Amino acid sequence: MLIVAHRGASWDHPENTLEAFDAAIADGADWIELDVRADVDGRLVVTHDPPRGRGLEPTLEQALDLCRGRIGVMVELKTPARYRRHDVIGRTLRLVGDDDAIVCFQRPALVEVRRRRPGLRTVQHVGFGVSIRGADGAWAVGFHDPRVNVRGIQAAHARGFETLVYTVNTQKRVRDLARLGVDGIFTDRPALARDTLT
Repeated sequence: MLIVAHRGASWDHPENTLEAFDAAIADGADWIELDVRADVDGRLVVTHDPPRGRGLEPTLEQALDLCRGRIGVMVELKTPARYRRHDVIGRTLRLVGDDDAIVCFQRPALVEVRRRRPGLRTVQHVGFGVSIRGADGAWAVGFHDPRVNVRGIQAAHARGFETLVYTVNTQKRVRDLARLGVDGIFTDRPALARDTLT
């Protein structure tokens, strides 16, 4: 099962920070997931919520530089249509590597990603206005943990998707999902997940 460090090792470190990403790598995560928005100056910054001000968040470039050659990165585009004038999608695609992935809730954004960068892996979160059928073209689908079930996992696998579940932070739930045949989890606690699976 793949371990995706949700905003880094964010249980023990400030989320979406270089510190949290470094810790996730040390904890044995397979991927780091981080959130990207444009700030007031149009810079691509790593933050889940709208930027609080200038210089308070790492830039996407800083995060990718830290991770490059050490771990794969799943870049979640947060409401990219809101930042269309800053071409968040295009600029992000110029920065990420071939082994990285783009994650989004909004299907049109991922359709645009695949049009601009065919072959780059995409993860479509489903269940909030997007069905598994609507994820066609994605590498993987992401299920919200409280909503995931065997039928959904089987349906996704039948359509050729990898299956990821977010956000999983207890040993019991990690084991439950492993038994369900889930391919990976997003977790704030990558060390705990790694210890549970080994």
